[in-house]
Amino acid sequence: MKLDAITLEILNQKLTALTEEMCHILQHTGRTLYVKETADFCCAIADLQGRFFAYPRGIGVSGFVGLNALTAINAVGDLQPGDVILTNDPWRSRGLATHLPDLQLLEPWFVDGEIVAWGWAFLHASDVGGRVPSSISPTNGDIFQEGLQIPPVKLMRAGQLNQDVAAILAANSRTPEANAGDIQAMLAALSAGRQRLQNIVGQHGVQSVRQAQQDLQEYAAARARQVLRRVPDGCYQFEDYLDDDATGGGLPVRLALSATFNDGRVHLDFSGSDAQVAAAINIPSHGEPHAWLTLRLLALVCTLDKTVPLNAGLLAPVTLFAPAGSLVNPHYPAAVGVRHATAVRVNDLLNGLLGQALPQVMPAASGGTIIPFVVAESAVNGREQNVQVIEPMVGGGGARFGRDGIDGRDNSISNLANNPVEKVEAETGIHILQYALREDSAGPGRWRGGMGQQIRIRIREEDTTLLARGMERMLFQPWGVHGAGPGQPARLTLYPADGVARPLGKIDLLSVGPGDELLLQTPGGGGWGDPLLRDPQAVADDVSNQLLSSAAAAAQYGVVLTAGGIDHAATAALRQAPRTAVASFGSARERWLAVFTPAVVGRLNQLLYTRSPAQRLRDRQSVFSAALALLPAGFPLTAPSDPGPARQAFTAAVVALEQQLSPVTDPLPGVFHAP
Repeated sequence: MKLDAITLEILNQKLTALTEEMCHILQHTGRTLYVKETADFCCAIADLQGRFFAYPRGIGVSGFVGLNALTAINAVGDLQPGDVILTNDPWRSRGLATHLPDLQLLEPWFVDGEIVAWGWAFLHASDVGGRVPSSISPTNGDIFQEGLQIPPVKLMRAGQLNQDVAAILAANSRTPEANAGDIQAMLAALSAGRQRLQNIVGQHGVQSVRQAQQDLQEYAAARARQVLRRVPDGCYQFEDYLDDDATGGGLPVRLALSATFNDGRVHLDFSGSDAQVAAAINIPSHGEPHAWLTLRLLALVCTLDKTVPLNAGLLAPVTLFAPAGSLVNPHYPAAVGVRHATAVRVNDLLNGLLGQALPQVMPAASGGTIIPFVVAESAVNGREQNVQVIEPMVGGGGARFGRDGIDGRDNSISNLANNPVEKVEAETGIHILQYALREDSAGPGRWRGGMGQQIRIRIREEDTTLLARGMERMLFQPWGVHGAGPGQPARLTLYPADGVARPLGKIDLLSVGPGDELLLQTPGGGGWGDPLLRDPQAVADDVSNQLLSSAAAAAQYGVVLTAGGIDHAATAALRQAPRTAVASFGSARERWLAVFTPAVVGRLNQLLYTRSPAQRLRDRQSVFSAALALLPAGFPLTAPSDPGPARQAFTAAVVALEQQLSPVTDPLPGVFHAP
């Protein structure tokens, strides 16, 4: 029997408060910077089907509310009070963990001998072994290179630590003591949550708490459908690109999405997205409406209905198709360590798609990259390394109707906090020379994008290694909308202690020494609307605040500034002068699409899904090489004189591959035929 509305709301508030208390305990007792300061962790309560029915609103990683713990729970077998399950395996937990550094703990919470609910805590550990310090590298080719895979096992048995499991974990990490400290913090959070749940059960009874688990999710689902009905029924499409796959010869990676809305329900279809790659950017979704593929819908619902309960029911109206063997549903043993880079781009897909239906609600693209900037310092005792995230660098927010983007904060999948400079310098051998907003980085528009960040560091210790995983938007810029411009691309520059500054592009492992300096600059968000419609005073204010240069004010906004302020006559003349149309997606993307058209690339991907990894890489390189041989060096940053011959060569190569694989079918029916 359903609970009455008042009782349900009381239980919702108590259960939510329970999860937030768990999170605060975890953060205050955690060992590493990424837990204590960045807050890459969360706690929640799951029902007996593994779905989160109570989730914190104000602390922790908000986007994992749609994860499911049932596979991990069922893998262990008989349970008793005091047992705690540990896993980090994206495959054996069926996507509860999404890369190996995310340690997941699950505790059955018993009342009178029966499990009433499951406590959950996760955090991002410093290192779980693998090829590189911190375990995450974009160039890892499979999950075996990424570290220790822990299937669901009992870390605690009847309240006692399983020393065998703890020993295996410690032996496979460069930071065993740091990991042990963070795990103890999670156990403390689970213990507190168990006690609080027992108190709630004592006040309201087991039956009411069990009924609340179902009622809260059903209520959230109904509220979510109500919000999604604001999206006009129909089918919408969008595509976007990652700069490259880190191992595939520099080829960009395409993500495509169509979404069909019908009476508050939505079906997502990722057909046409690139096949999985031999790099660490695959998302282990298992073909389900996984959190990394649906987060923007969750954000839309919670933005337009700010009081909706935060639980798994919010995603009940969503169904999904992700082709097996694709980037968003890869086969084992795909590498997944940098899956967040693709998740950010999926967020851009949904953002652009929803913007077609709700243009005055959805923003332009955010900076589109999240870069945990990592330092790994040599072992001080022959065993333990110091591996720390200097900063989780993000770009600026996308502009929306009536509002500029947020400076230095990404409004996509990241709610991670920044690390205080003092804490970083106290716990590492890094000296931070500058941590600031990046001038001229935002996409120009009637409402400009948010400014990106920049950080300049100096190395003080010998034998130091830097990693910057997830570097993106270095080629394809964060797009603007409605006539606005894109944000500036990301940049990384090395200033050697004894040499000349040089741009680096993406890095995997970078060895540096005392006196070396690095400058990492993230993209700004895309703009919204015609830049020449921006209030000249707003432009002048940005110049005064050192967010915009005077040259950019004139070039992007047609605003002429003098020592005395705005020159209104010169500004009016400049804004009325002939101008080149703004390339909202950036010139590099426009040039790429002029050769590699969406319909043909989508068909190629359908062919590649069924191929083995080695065949896939070989076929993809062969097909693209036919066109790239006819294009200038530096394409797409360099413009071809005529994209036509390269486009025809690409089309012919796809036709030839299809005839080779399926000779009896009409090649690319309804799209084109072999020339």
